[in-house]
Amino acid sequence: MANARKKKAKKKLLKQASKGNTTDARLPPDAVLKKLLAIFLQEDLGAAGDVTSNAMISAQRQATAFVVARKSGVLAGTRLVQLLAGQVKPALAVHCNSHDGEQVCEGQKVFRISGSLRGILLVERTMLNLLGRLSGVATFTNSFAKQVVGTKARIRDTRKTTPGLRALEKYAVICGGGVSHRAGLFDAFLAKDNHVAGLHPRSMALEIQRAIGAARRTNKLKFAMVEVDTLDQLEALLRLPHGVIDAILLDNMDVATLRKAVALRDLLAPGVQLEASGGVTLATIAAIAKTGVDFVSVGAITHSAAQIDFAMDIQSSPRKGGRL
Repeated sequence: MANARKKKAKKKLLKQASKGNTTDARLPPDAVLKKLLAIFLQEDLGAAGDVTSNAMISAQRQATAFVVARKSGVLAGTRLVQLLAGQVKPALAVHCNSHDGEQVCEGQKVFRISGSLRGILLVERTMLNLLGRLSGVATFTNSFAKQVVGTKARIRDTRKTTPGLRALEKYAVICGGGVSHRAGLFDAFLAKDNHVAGLHPRSMALEIQRAIGAARRTNKLKFAMVEVDTLDQLEALLRLPHGVIDAILLDNMDVATLRKAVALRDLLAPGVQLEASGGVTLATIAAIAKTGVDFVSVGAITHSAAQIDFAMDIQSSPRKGGRL
């Protein structure tokens, strides 16, 4: 009976993980997104616009198109589809059949888009590229999230993102069931190995205490974190006064060392969060999560995510002579 309850609970958690996470999802404001999308479209249109469509298709020609998933995955990017549809005049009408964070199946019609055929063709590639990229990140993140079900660990992203797409890719991570790390160098204190190279553990801890104090006085920090790669460094930091450090990043530690790190944290500073990092893969994530760390940061979910393939199937209105 107890085993049956455990299996049922695990099945429920897996189901939740497979749906991703939409409750914490945050995109930049629409005004910011519109400027970004305008840049993306300009890359495709240049100064002349869509020379092929303008030469072949009447401005009055109407059509309905369906964005179809060619591969199963976790959806991310619906707001971008809606905003891209508004970048053409007159705006295209979009009907969403799925929401960000939901699983889509191969062959599923995810969006229906209606309006000017020229307008549809103008935004088609930019729309599919963004949708495929973000859904790929969400899907890969979800693969990791499923592996930590039943542990306290959560999957975190890194700054290893595509230039210009960081905010969007971090949003996709959340859609896939992960949680976002700092947005950049500006919103959190994170001292890494290159910051403290050559310092003795005790000297490092004192310097970190001084630096965090200075950073907090002049900045509104999301958190203060320090990277360590030895247990001696970890212990020195854990012995600092309460509240100095919010979290410690455990870099490239094996599973046995991670367990020792968690035990040391529980003994000296239970309120400090621990995050494992460094070369984490789908083959190693479960064992790492079971050590008791609070987070596992995975650079691969953004820098190595495979694109989810989406296609646009267009159903054009009947031709009325002349141009298409």
